[in-house]
Amino acid sequence: METTLLIALIGALGIGSQWLAWRLQLPAIVLMLAAGIFGGPVTGWVNPEADFGDLFRPIVAVAVALILFEGGITLKFKALRDAGPAVRRLVLFGAPLGWIFSTLAARYGAGLGWEASVIFGGILIVTGPTVVTPLLRQARLSKRPAEILRWEAIVNDPVGALAAVLAFEGVIALQGEGEILDISGHLVLGILLATALGFFAGKALVQSFSRGWVPEYMKVPVLFTLILGVYAVSDHVLHESGLLAVTVMGFVVGNARLPALRELKRFKEHITVILVSGVFILLAASMKLEMLSQLDLRAVVFVLLIMFAARPAAVYLALIGTGIPPKEKLIVAWIGPRGVVAVAVSGLFGARLVEVGIADGQLLAPLAFLLVAATVVAHGFTIKPFARMLGLTSAAAPGVLLAGGSDWVVALGKTLHDAEIPVLVAERNWWRLRNARSQGIPVYYGEILSEAAEHSVDLHQYGALLAVSDNDDYNALLCTDLAPEFGRNNVFQIDRHEDSLREGDLPVTIGGRTLARGYPFEYFARNHAEGWGFKLTNISTEYPLELYKETRPEAEILAVVSANGTLKFAGPDHLPKAVDGDRILAFEQARENA
Repeated sequence: METTLLIALIGALGIGSQWLAWRLQLPAIVLMLAAGIFGGPVTGWVNPEADFGDLFRPIVAVAVALILFEGGITLKFKALRDAGPAVRRLVLFGAPLGWIFSTLAARYGAGLGWEASVIFGGILIVTGPTVVTPLLRQARLSKRPAEILRWEAIVNDPVGALAAVLAFEGVIALQGEGEILDISGHLVLGILLATALGFFAGKALVQSFSRGWVPEYMKVPVLFTLILGVYAVSDHVLHESGLLAVTVMGFVVGNARLPALRELKRFKEHITVILVSGVFILLAASMKLEMLSQLDLRAVVFVLLIMFAARPAAVYLALIGTGIPPKEKLIVAWIGPRGVVAVAVSGLFGARLVEVGIADGQLLAPLAFLLVAATVVAHGFTIKPFARMLGLTSAAAPGVLLAGGSDWVVALGKTLHDAEIPVLVAERNWWRLRNARSQGIPVYYGEILSEAAEHSVDLHQYGALLAVSDNDDYNALLCTDLAPEFGRNNVFQIDRHEDSLREGDLPVTIGGRTLARGYPFEYFARNHAEGWGFKLTNISTEYPLELYKETRPEAEILAVVSANGTLKFAGPDHLPKAVDGDRILAFEQARENA
């Protein structure tokens, strides 16, 4: 197949799988695995080793390095306030224990030799942030277990790769390829170099960006070039130590107060989606039917041992004495999906084991794929009901974040709160929050766009943002900045003041969707002062939406609340459909018989 067409096909399979997973609310990695096997072993359209030749392994390695940098850039000290001790235990004790138990599962479950088992056990420390994060978002897990799982996944990514490096170099030494003392010194030197290189490269990047030595339009290209350079130099000294170096570099950059950090992170997230899709398709397509046919009942036993013995045992032993409640330990012990890093590193080391004469190495990638598929499916479909059964998640539909603390905004929040719809009123003025606090409405005092809010407010609980402050520009800023978190279709702002710029005068990239029919702050404030309020009205076959609008022509319909609690907000040219069992949320004049 022509190379250009092949690259387009890989992109279509990867991104198409991600989109289909989003539409069907399924784990994306499972669909990508199926697409890769379909495009590779089944149809033969994609044969990475033949199509890309010697470039195949470097392509995968560089992609994994970029993915790990994106994981490292999300590591922040402040986010560890609550989950810190548990995460440290899972890294310092859980990772070695997981290595031991996974090695035993590979040896006695899958039947691998000790050499391949030790290397594979190190790789399986990785739980996969690219898989864990979507699962947490889907389940809306409680903050502490969610933070433990997320941080464990991010921190253990390079730890697992490093464990595999240590095991591989040790195996090479035992195979007679070098002296133990020489290799040990080489390992120590490589680890120190990787850490130092990542640290100083990150510091240099922060300084150059902060001091204006790099123009805005070149920041992303410079970042990419530096990542590749750091990875290549470190990897040249010690194979796969480049993964550690780029993770350290990402950690340094992520904890710096860079004005451009948010934009860099978003761009990196987009690139990571593309890389994850492409790498997974390539690795799945590189599987051979005869290789997959070697997976027998022992492979199934191996997967069951990892899921029901190795992972729970490592977690429970590591968390002894941390004070974590039993039900939180239980959810952390169960949720341990493996992702693209485990598959990619398994493919790299499996091929190298075969090169040095260890035939079991060819089974590492198929076993990793099987484990990924099993854990993603099992954990993806059970995390929400299991967490709900344990009381670690909210059964309610995603709520609303109200940015503003005026009296009429508090009245809206009270209506939603009384209807058991999750709501949070965020305001920078402490005095304005007095009314909301006195009525028992959840509040956040401070700047919702600040780093402090990022660590203390779980935005996953809220499905929509309403920017309803008395400052038009601030409302536009909120919608623009938080649109990637909520989705652009779920950020709304009240219309601008009559003497300010109209919406059409602004670029379409600034601001959010106009709420309801487009009334400004004064409309709501004035009418609320005159007795108007917010009300939820039931819709039925006897009282349909059309009759509601006829009998209440003055009512300003803001949203339709479905029977399951989901809110569908109205816009100037859009009014959601309301059927029997739904409720209308409207701003209307007080009625004497109400």
